[in-house]
Amino acid sequence: MWKHLFYPNVLSSLLSLPEKIKMSLRKQTPSDFLKQIIGRPVVVKLNSGVDYRGVLACLDGYMNIALEQTEEYVNGQLKNKYGDAFIRGNNVLYISTQKRRM
Repeated sequence: MWKHLFYPNVLSSLLSLPEKIKMSLRKQTPSDFLKQIIGRPVVVKLNSGVDYRGVLACLDGYMNIALEQTEEYVNGQLKNKYGDAFIRGNNVLYISTQKRRM
């Protein structure tokens, strides 16, 4: 009943959006976000300030992280490359997605 009283054009335009866009308009939990980025390139920032960049292989509820094709950056400079890396969750400040490598 109320949807016809307020913004009928907005509602009809939302109904015509592709499903992927509709999903991005919904609220997303951190857990949903983390499930979506498995297999994608990420940046993992540690409490120490060191960044690890690689492909997110898996993670658990404690934020323990497994990365593939991992690179270690200190003060923005590449310091080392690893095949696989495992990061203990209590060291993680944040995880963010990054653009795909060329």
